[in-house]
Amino acid sequence: MKLNARDLARLTETPDPKLAGVLIYGQDAMRVALKRQALIAAIVGPEGEAEMRLERLPAAEVRRNAALLVDGVKAQGFFPGPRAVLVEDANDLIIDALTQALGTWRAGDAQIVVTAGALKASSKLRKLFEGAKSAGAVGIYDEPPSREEIEAALADAGLREISAEVMRDLVALSRALDPGDFRQTLEKLALYKFGDSAPLSSEDIAAIAPISTEAAVDDLLNAVAEGQAAQIGPLLARLQAQGVAAVTLAIMAMRHFRSLHAISCDPGGPSAGIQRARPPIFGPRRDRLLAQAQGWGLARLEQALADLVAADLTLRSASNAPSMAVMERALIRLAMLARRRS
Repeated sequence: MKLNARDLARLTETPDPKLAGVLIYGQDAMRVALKRQALIAAIVGPEGEAEMRLERLPAAEVRRNAALLVDGVKAQGFFPGPRAVLVEDANDLIIDALTQALGTWRAGDAQIVVTAGALKASSKLRKLFEGAKSAGAVGIYDEPPSREEIEAALADAGLREISAEVMRDLVALSRALDPGDFRQTLEKLALYKFGDSAPLSSEDIAAIAPISTEAAVDDLLNAVAEGQAAQIGPLLARLQAQGVAAVTLAIMAMRHFRSLHAISCDPGGPSAGIQRARPPIFGPRRDRLLAQAQGWGLARLEQALADLVAADLTLRSASNAPSMAVMERALIRLAMLARRRS
């Protein structure tokens, strides 16, 4: 039978002992591995592998000896409880072994979990599981996790009492990160909040989210965008001492002002634009960027971008002007422009 993501989520919550096997396939190996891990944990429980109720069989071994799969399905474990046999990296070359194992499967036998890469609709392996009455196949596609999947992952990490604003930030983060990175981020959040009874906040997410930026560069760009011209010289001197090149500052400044420009260009206004920003922006930084975008306005941001492009061209040209002086003059000009905005 054909299964969808909801069916798989339901099986990971409440396994069906009458189901002989499940095929999980997809292009993204990490997504497939996470789904397989959750399903097996639901079938055999947290101690299943330690109690030897899980048997792993690489597809290459099953191909050489088809009897291994049937023996694994029919074997009786020393410890009581449901059992599972995992066949990884499957393909059409082991179709005979799987057909035999599914055909001889009876209630009480080990359930078969099979993983594979991307499979076409014509795949024999896929057709076998989709056509079986007691087995199913589910495709895992490169789609962001649903809200239900995020809530389940939060519950697994021990994070509860999630407000609507925090959930919105988590959904945005899940769309910016790979599934494995997102799961690790939730685990870090759980450790970060260990012993803390306060509800999870956007500031907590901002502290943990794996979005790396150079703090000193952020300070510089915020000073420029907020018209604090007096801070530019000392901050530039600190960055120059750290070995940051003027061209690097130009690139990061353009990235910052392009983000403000994109936020301002949103048809729903800056408030809607910052919600759609990628990568997502969290906590106090989001409020700060929103205030900057609203203060500058679209016309002044376009002028700022033009000035930055001109400075970048000067830095990359054959000009003999000191590169850091060129960058400092451009940033001070932008800070003075910020002061004149109305």
